Amino acid sequence: MEPTRKVLPRDALAPLLAAARRDGERVVLCNGVFDLLHVGHVRVLQAARDCGDRLVVALNDDASARANKGADRPWVAAADRAEVVAALACVDFVTFFPERDVAATLRLLAPAVHAKGGDYDPARIPAAARQAAAELGIELVLVGGPKRDSSSALAARVRASGE
Repeated sequence: MEPTRKVLPRDALAPLLAAARRDGERVVLCNGVFDLLHVGHVRVLQAARDCGDRLVVALNDDASARANKGADRPWVAAADRAEVVAALACVDFVTFFPERDVAATLRLLAPAVHAKGGDYDPARIPAAARQAAAELGIELVLVGGPKRDSSSALAARVRASGE
């Protein structure tokens, strides 16, 4: 499938996921900025896909990424980040969210599983997202093994190289 066909607004994606759930499919949602995609991201997404039948990646839109990561982020625009993530075979759908946390997206899309990277501290999940997951019975899983790199570290190495 053409990667851009996997990219849908949350409101358009919600009924597709509801139908998948009615068909007995387990929906997994993984969220983040996914700026400067690297091997750690790929490992997390592949492991998240193994937790269910459909993998949805919810990307922070540009304003949300900036609010969470700083004025110089994201380095890659949301539409481009979405196309790169959607090109991965393990990803079924990509969507965006404008909020600083994923709570509204969890409520709208109601996945069975919320996957985060294995290095993630569950205590760092914003209270609103934790509450939404608890209310909906969404299972939190940490996947992808130990973190080997980050987009910020990768960008720092590029800056230091002078290229």
